[in-house]
Amino acid sequence: MSSTTPAARRGRDRRAETVPAAPGHARFPGAEPPRVAVVGGGIAGLAAATALAERGIAVTLHEREPVLGGRVAGWPVRLADGSTATMSRGFHAFFRQYYNLRGLLRRTDPGLTRLAALPDYPLRHRSGLTDSFARVPRTPPLSAAGFVLLSPTFGLRDLAALNARAALPLLDVRVPEVFERYDDTSAHDFLERINFPRAARHLAFEVFSRSFFTDPRHLSAAELLLMFHIYFLGSSEGLLFDVPTEPYPQGLWQPLAGYLGNLGVDLRTASPVDRVRPLADGDIEVVTAGRGAERHQAVVLALDAGGLRRLVAASEHLGGPRWRADIAALRTAPPFLVSRLWLDRPVAAHRPGFLGTSGYDGLDNVSVLDRWEGEAARWAARTGGSVVELHAYAVDGDADRAGVQERMTARLHEVYPETRGARLVNVRHEWRGDCPVFPVGGWSRRPGVITPHPAVVLAGDLVRTDLPVALMERAATTGFQAANVLLARWGVAGQTLWSVPRAGRCRPLRAVARRAAR
Repeated sequence: MSSTTPAARRGRDRRAETVPAAPGHARFPGAEPPRVAVVGGGIAGLAAATALAERGIAVTLHEREPVLGGRVAGWPVRLADGSTATMSRGFHAFFRQYYNLRGLLRRTDPGLTRLAALPDYPLRHRSGLTDSFARVPRTPPLSAAGFVLLSPTFGLRDLAALNARAALPLLDVRVPEVFERYDDTSAHDFLERINFPRAARHLAFEVFSRSFFTDPRHLSAAELLLMFHIYFLGSSEGLLFDVPTEPYPQGLWQPLAGYLGNLGVDLRTASPVDRVRPLADGDIEVVTAGRGAERHQAVVLALDAGGLRRLVAASEHLGGPRWRADIAALRTAPPFLVSRLWLDRPVAAHRPGFLGTSGYDGLDNVSVLDRWEGEAARWAARTGGSVVELHAYAVDGDADRAGVQERMTARLHEVYPETRGARLVNVRHEWRGDCPVFPVGGWSRRPGVITPHPAVVLAGDLVRTDLPVALMERAATTGFQAANVLLARWGVAGQTLWSVPRAGRCRPLRAVARRAAR
């Protein structure tokens, strides 16, 4: 297991909280350990497999794709110049608040040397207004005050115009209470209610709401409030983040696969599971096309929304009618586009590694990968070019995809004019539509880690948990929680987790917010 100290796992925030697992044996004490199938090789499945295998459980991991990583996977592609590069589903930010994900990565990289800090990520609106986080203090409430003082889009007049009473929930975010109170309101309507300045809407909409690949009119306000708490008002880790110094397979998942292999995990890629079937004696049968039915003592389902829907629908004896209906009701967000361009000339040296954009006809951000990723930097150094990535989230499902691709490239030329004359050495467009959506009013039906069957648990960023986590950290956290549920059944101590503070940082302000909510 990781040898890092608790402080190193926690980060800089002294108020970060430990979440201990149930006590028990350090490893399974019997001669023949239980067999567990983990279905899904993304972050959630890898976290579950890690916690189980470290404690002596026999783990078989099934991943339908030929590579590990799920939505943070990568795969080799051949470029027009004959060189090989790694393509992925796009940029991911590894925030310092991602304690449990970072703990997973520490298994093979105790000092997290494979992650590099980006000095800033500006947010630019087409009007010319730009926000920056480089000089914003990290500790609340100084973070909020510093942002207002430094931001050209959110000034003192805007602060005075806020509906303070309506904004009080931002200071008292607790799970699950925040969902019980605000899940029936959209993120858009909540910001309207508090009179959030329109010039600064891109900060909330494009950075927070659109991180969920969803139009803010369709996103639960509770998720938006939770995001504000995690990244801004509840944690002193700040809004800056780290990025992998090499593509995801080489930098993250191949080392972890080696670690799991040494623990005895049977890693099966290109191995989709057709169905699972509870047996009369409490065991679970896992059926694949290649190996038929195999018996396990438990199963972790760590799938995306579509994959979970399909597997549960095919597993007719799994769960009761209500639970099955809730799984069938899971939906995915609109499609998104990731375009990666290998250009024959460099982007201007002063361009940031990552730029959030708003008002550019659907272009949500621009990354200059050769600023931090070793593979891209080596290609750029060898050719004199650059590697640029464009994201467009929540694209209309009926949109002409070729037209969207052309429009995003045209917007790049507007954002970074020096790219107008660049020749495309190579270009790759990835269209995906498998991210979970958290709709208004959807919390009550969102499945949790525990299912109606005691030997079946769920994990993933779509899964409901009472810890204040989101995105990749929710995937890692629920993966560990799923393992902990099973380990507790066998009397084995699980994985201790970390969390950002589980309530607002200022007790007097929390008390005011609670009184106002009555």
